[in-house]
Order: sequence, then structure tokens, then C-alpha cells
Amino acid sequence: MIAEALIVSALLFAIGVIGVLTRRNAIILFMCVELMLNAVNLSFVALAKLHGVAGHVFVIMVMTIAAAEAAVGLAIVISVFRHFGSVDLSALRLLRDG
Repeated sequence: MIAEALIVSALLFAIGVIGVLTRRNAIILFMCVELMLNAVNLSFVALAKLHGVAGHVFVIMVMTIAAAEAAVGLAIVISVFRHFGSVDLSALRLLRDG
């Protein structure tokens, strides 16, 4: 049971990494980061069965950080969309030059 959960967690994390490395859309990028965080949560819950409640405490911490990251990330995406009219990450190159 634990081995299967860890395999699924590794697959979800790999899908998230591939999405972060290949996509240019900021919203999809944030979704892939959330997918990676949920994969870590799944592995924490699976390993908590072996090591006790500490895994569940880490899951709560990761979920809190993910919620804060989603709120700040969405605010940045909305700001970029209002300024550039797109959420394509190639448009953010203009911010480095200015």
C-alpha cells in the first residue's frame, strides 16, 4: 500500500516538473507547482503510516504554504495580465530590461 502511494507520488511529481520546465503560461506553471506540492503531501501521508503523526503535521504545513503561494502567485498573474494583456512568461522579459 505504501509503495503504491509513493510510486503515484513520484509520477505526479515528475509530471509537475515536466510541466514547469516545458510550459510558458504562468497559470499552468502554478498548477504544476501545486501538483508537485500535492505529490509531496501524498508521500508524507503515506510515510506517516510508518512514522506516526509527524507526516500529517508536515502536510498541514505544506498546505498552508501552498495556499499562501497560490494567493500571492494569483495576484502577480493578475497584475501581469493587466499590464501586458497576456500571462505568457516570455512577456516578463520586458520587466528585466526596464
